[in-house]
Amino acid sequence: MFEALTQRRYLLPFKASRLPQQFTDVLVIGGGVAGLRAAIAAADGGCDVLLLTKDTIDESNTWYAQGGIAAVLQPADSYASHVSDTEKGGAGLCDHEAVEIVVKEGPQRVLELLQWGINFDKDASKAHGLAFTLEGGHSFARILHAYGDSTGKELAQTLINTVRARENIRIGEKTFVVDLITDDHAQAHQPPGRCVGVLALVRGQLNIIWAKTTILASGGAGQLYRESTNPKIATADGHAMAWRAGAAVKDMEMVQFHPTTLYVAGASRALITEAVRGEGAYLVDRNGYRFMKDYHEMGELAPRDVVSRAIVEQIRKTNFTHVYLDVRHLPPKEFRERFPQLAKLVDQFEIDPAKDVIPIHPAAHYMIGGVDVDLQGRSSLAGLYAVGEASCTGLHGANRLGSNSLLEGLTFGARAGLDAVTAVRELGAYKFPQTLEHRVPRSTKTELDIIDVKSSLRSVMWRNVGIERTGDRLAETREIIAFWSRYVMDKVFDPQVLGEATAVQGWEVQNMLAVCALITSAAYTRTESRGAHYRMDYPTRDDAHWRLHLLWRRPMETPIPSMVD
Repeated sequence: MFEALTQRRYLLPFKASRLPQQFTDVLVIGGGVAGLRAAIAAADGGCDVLLLTKDTIDESNTWYAQGGIAAVLQPADSYASHVSDTEKGGAGLCDHEAVEIVVKEGPQRVLELLQWGINFDKDASKAHGLAFTLEGGHSFARILHAYGDSTGKELAQTLINTVRARENIRIGEKTFVVDLITDDHAQAHQPPGRCVGVLALVRGQLNIIWAKTTILASGGAGQLYRESTNPKIATADGHAMAWRAGAAVKDMEMVQFHPTTLYVAGASRALITEAVRGEGAYLVDRNGYRFMKDYHEMGELAPRDVVSRAIVEQIRKTNFTHVYLDVRHLPPKEFRERFPQLAKLVDQFEIDPAKDVIPIHPAAHYMIGGVDVDLQGRSSLAGLYAVGEASCTGLHGANRLGSNSLLEGLTFGARAGLDAVTAVRELGAYKFPQTLEHRVPRSTKTELDIIDVKSSLRSVMWRNVGIERTGDRLAETREIIAFWSRYVMDKVFDPQVLGEATAVQGWEVQNMLAVCALITSAAYTRTESRGAHYRMDYPTRDDAHWRLHLLWRRPMETPIPSMVD
C-alpha cells in the first residue's frame, strides 16, 4: 500500500566522494533538553562532539515548555509514589524498568542543573529551598518551575550555556539533516548496517558528516496536525529518517493532545500550562458549568488524555467550538506573578483573567511513540541512539504525565551520551565508506504545490487521526496518504535547483507523509482504546489482547508485537 514510501531509502541522490566531508566522534542531532544533555555527557567523556540544530539552538520544543520538571526531592515524597503515578497514567504500557530509572536518576540530573546555574523558583520552607507545585496525574506537589511558566526556556538556556563552555563541542545551527547514512556492506571486523553519519544541508551546501556514533534528538511531530503547540520545525524528521535507515519505531499511535491551548485567532494555539489547573483553575463550558467532575474523580487534574476527550465531548454536548479556563476565583496578583507568560499572552488579546474566562481547545502536543530504544538509548540500528521526543523508552506508556518529559530528556540524554563514549572507544579506528553513493531517478511528472500538500495533510490528520478515531476514518486516511505519497515521494527536492527553502519544505513533507502513515497504520491496527489512543468503535481497554507495543520497520505493512516489560 505504501510502496512509494518504503522504496525510498534516501531522499536525495549523492556521491560521498564529491561532497564536503566532516568527521566527529559523536554527532548529536537536535538542540532540546535531551540533545544538549547528551552532548554534555559525551563531551565530558572526552569525545569530540558535533551538535546540529535545524533552526537556531534556542528553537526547540524544550524552549516552549511551560510547566516544569517532576522530581522526587522532598522527604515527604517517594520514588514509589512517582513510579505509581507514572504507570497509572501510562495505562498499562509503561516499561517498569525505564520508569524506575527516570524516577530514581532524575533527581540527580536536576541537582546538576543547580550546579550549572539554573534559576528555579524558590521557597525557603521547602526542600533545597525550591518551590514545588502540583500537576495533573501527580499525587504529590513535585513539579519544579522557573520564572513561573518559563521553565523550558530557563532549562534550555542553562544547558546551552553549559554546552558552549565545552571546547570539544562544536555547534552547527540552521542545518537540515536530510538522512542518516548507513554502511550496508560489512567490512572486516565491522558490523554491517551501521549508522555512520548523515547527509545534511550546511549553509546551502550538501555535506557528508561522518560519525562513529549518532544521537538522534530531533524532537517531536506536532506539525503533522493542523492544531499544535509545537514550533514550525517539529515535522518528525528524525522519526522518518530513522525508519528509512532501518531502525524500529514503537507506539506510533500514541500522540498526546494537550487539553488547554488558547483558542483565539492569531494565538497560534499557544500552550496554557497544566500547572494553572494545578493551582486551582477550573474548566467550564459555554454555560459556565464545571464539567470535569462528570468525567473523572480527579476533575481538572485527571491525566491529559482524559481531560482532552472530556473537552471534546463537552464541546459536542454544548454544540460549541471550545470551552473555557476559569481563573477568576484565584487572587489576581498571585496569578500574574505565578504565570507571567500566560498573563502577558491573554493581555495581548484583551482578556482580563480576573474578569473573563479564557477560551481553550486541545491541540497536538507530544509524540509518545518514537524510535525504539533500550535503557541506554540505543536503537535497533547499530551506531544510532535516540533520546527525548524522537525516542520511545517506554517511560510514558500510552499517556505521558505532565513534567515527565523534561526529566526523561535529562536522564536518557545523559545515559545515551555516556554510552556513546564507550561505543566510540570500543569501535576504535573506523574506516568510513567514503566512496558511498546513491542514485534516485528524477520524476518527469508535473511539479506540485508542496505548501498545499502540507496543509492538506495536517488537516486530514487533525480530522481523522486526532483525539477521537474510528476504523473507517483511519482506513480512509491510509488511502489518502498512500495516494499523495505516489506523487510526492517520486520527487527529488534539489536545493541547488529549487533553492534551500523550497527543498526543505519538500523534505519536510516527505518526512511527514512517512510518519503520518506510521501513526495511522498503528492506530488502525490497535483495535482498542488506551491512553492517548481512543477508538470510538473500540471504546474500551483490552488487556487480554493489546497490552503490548507495536514495532514497525521498513516496509511498514506488518507490525511486530512486543510484550510490555
